[in-house]
Amino acid sequence: MSGEYDASSIQVLEGLEAVRRRPAMYIGSIDEYGLHHLVWEIVDNSIDEAMAGVCDQIKVFLGQTEHGFESITVQDNGRGIPTEAHPDYNMSSLELVTTRLHSGGKFDHSSYKVSGGLHGVGIAVVNAVSSWMQVKVRRNGGPVLMQEYVRGETISHGLIEVKETWKDASGTHITFIPDPEIFETVHFDIVTIRNRLRELAFLNKGLTITLIDNRKPLEEEDISIKPEETSEKEKKNMWTYRYDGGIQAYVEQLARNRTHEDIPYFDETIETTQVEVALAYDRSERDLIYTFTNNINTRHGGTHLSGFKSGLTRAINAYVLKNEHLVRNTHLRKNIKDKRSIFTGNDVREGLVAVVSVKVINPQFEGQTKSKLGNSEVKGIVERCSYENILKFLEEHPDSSKEIIDKCEQAATIRMKFRQIREAVKKTQTKGTGKLVDCSETDPPKREIFLVEGDSAGGSAIEGRFSEFQAILPLRGKVINVEKARLEKAMRNKEILEIIRAIGAGYKENFQIEKVRYHKIVLLMDADIDGHHIVCLLLTFFFRYMPELIDEGYLYIAQPPLFRVKKGNKEEYVLSDQEKDRLVREWGKNVEISRFKGLGEMNPIQLRETVMDPSRRTLLQVTRENIIEAERIFVTLMGDEVAPRREFIENHALEAENLDF
Repeated sequence: MSGEYDASSIQVLEGLEAVRRRPAMYIGSIDEYGLHHLVWEIVDNSIDEAMAGVCDQIKVFLGQTEHGFESITVQDNGRGIPTEAHPDYNMSSLELVTTRLHSGGKFDHSSYKVSGGLHGVGIAVVNAVSSWMQVKVRRNGGPVLMQEYVRGETISHGLIEVKETWKDASGTHITFIPDPEIFETVHFDIVTIRNRLRELAFLNKGLTITLIDNRKPLEEEDISIKPEETSEKEKKNMWTYRYDGGIQAYVEQLARNRTHEDIPYFDETIETTQVEVALAYDRSERDLIYTFTNNINTRHGGTHLSGFKSGLTRAINAYVLKNEHLVRNTHLRKNIKDKRSIFTGNDVREGLVAVVSVKVINPQFEGQTKSKLGNSEVKGIVERCSYENILKFLEEHPDSSKEIIDKCEQAATIRMKFRQIREAVKKTQTKGTGKLVDCSETDPPKREIFLVEGDSAGGSAIEGRFSEFQAILPLRGKVINVEKARLEKAMRNKEILEIIRAIGAGYKENFQIEKVRYHKIVLLMDADIDGHHIVCLLLTFFFRYMPELIDEGYLYIAQPPLFRVKKGNKEEYVLSDQEKDRLVREWGKNVEISRFKGLGEMNPIQLRETVMDPSRRTLLQVTRENIIEAERIFVTLMGDEVAPRREFIENHALEAENLDF
């Protein structure tokens, strides 16, 4: 029986205790994602200083204490957090923003015209979930003032003046150690941090961001407190990002196989909204449009994306109507004579690589993740800017314009020629289920589908599955490489059509995430080279045709066992040689070892126990955190160009492990 519920049952969580009790409400989770969110909160404060035009240097240090706890230090040469006593509270402004939620200088837009964070919880939340935090501030050439905190509580009385020599007259240095009592992991991933800092450098041209990894043991007692002291050895673990070309340089990296030399770029402010756009066309079919609002990656687009698409389509059609000699296709020329739009939105976006960055005073995001911009006024502003500036570029760069129009005409010709193929695919989605063996559950979040290599393994998986919520789609052979094949050829591939039909949400620009029939799509292939190759082909397909599946976290790779280790009544399935050797050492003599060369060698019960039982299996979730690197890898390894692939293999050959000969 529950205890009494009366007035004494009501609790008030003082200060930052609410954050420590429910940290996921403020940082999303307490896993690796939430841990790195702390870094973004502090870095974004420095970025806001850069956007205000008062900071051009940001340094991030990864440190490690003598007890092995990792720390993060973020330094900037901005104005420095105000340290004067706050007129309405009996404490300094610095202590106010570090210990009180919803306090900060970004609410009335007098100190910051635009910023990524508007809720005043950033540094206070980081303080709350850190076992220790230290803030040092210098303002207007004055002394360096410092305050320290333990689990959100101030441990120094007031601000302490420290004798340090700073080359900058102003700035803020923040160091924190995440609390291991709160987080599942307190290890920072250098690749994740590098990717985000590089992205921020692209979005803020002229800003220098330096990352230094000091986590190897040093002579200093506690390097988290002395990050600026770096030896020559440590500088090997230093990365500096500065892009004077801004997002234009971003597009250059993304579109290395461009069809034209000049890159359209404009940066314009209308009323209080700044619109910055760079775009290019490469030789692929896919389009890559990355959108940002106040440096926040709006993965699901929004009004700025809609405005850009409309403006681009209008500009290219307007240019072609004035320059009809550029179009050779007779069917398209008929539209010119009728003064109608020649190209559709899909035509002008084939092969497009673009970055759209807007700065908005009061951004309205849809959802807690800030992944979609909702400000209605932004659409018209971005559309107008895009139309006028892209049309101007086309008129002033005739050679590049011809290449762009040729690319659009090629897409339009293919669209008209193979319209019947698209219609055939749509029809297959309403017909029978082909080789798919579906499950009885009807709620998509509870449904799983396994894409299984081969009919033999597919048969075992069908027998061994949990039929109420697991569906099986056997795939025969290798699917087509969609990085090399054009759409019309890919749509003739039976396996590709089966996958599209089974998932039931369309593909490419017609894809609708809300129609996905399974919220867990699992690639189940042999644990050998051929199996890995099929996984690569399928990942390429999903990356190009259904990237939203990856963004929503619906795509997984199963980890079938390599060995079965048995001794008497004891039996374990293991994923690697290392695990197998460990068991052999622990269990001693008379150990039986079975090596699985393929899924077809496993009976239905073994498949059920090792890769299908949610309580026992291991699944790898597919993500695309680093968009630039993912794009480069797919183009390099799966594209038409042989030389970059050969260079990649030569450079990384010695890193390969567990090859089957």
